[in-house]
Amino acid sequence: MSRREREAALEAEIARLPDLGHDELRKRWKLLFGRPAPKSLRRKFMARAVAYQMQVATYGGLSAAAKRRLREIAMAVRNGDRTGIFSGVQIKPGTQLIRQWQNTTHTVMVLDEGFALDGRTYKSLSAIAKTITGTNWNGYAFFGIKRAARGNKAAEGLKRDSRLTNQRDSESDARVPFQNSNEGDSGA
Repeated sequence: MSRREREAALEAEIARLPDLGHDELRKRWKLLFGRPAPKSLRRKFMARAVAYQMQVATYGGLSAAAKRRLREIAMAVRNGDRTGIFSGVQIKPGTQLIRQWQNTTHTVMVLDEGFALDGRTYKSLSAIAKTITGTNWNGYAFFGIKRAARGNKAAEGLKRDSRLTNQRDSESDARVPFQNSNEGDSGA
């Protein structure tokens, strides 16, 4: 069975879940979760949870980093720590974000509680991006702010140009980039 056929079969099976009875959903729950469903669950919620777990079984679940972040948020909520909830990218108050959009330069000032553009205060960069463009944007993406996932070494810095290779300089023991001769550039 091809990947597309498996995905279509999964979608069809998930589409049938709301029509199943309570007992059939409980059987599927036990099969997928390895334990009986709580008795207080409504059929509609049970169908959604079973559908999600079917997708996890097929496609995989949340990454370890996402699970860790959710645990951090839950702990912050329990402790009443608002900063722990929003501990993604922290932009220091006083920072100016500058973005050129359709020949107009927009300067945003980062405040303690939000962002300022043209004398107005906004709660998010996404709201500012929508004001500027008229369409929905991820504010961090619009302003070019990189949000590297914790523990993701590949996302922390610039990606290395595959045409460049490091080679030791014979005189200074420093690393010197050189162009790979396989690139087809004959004249330099």
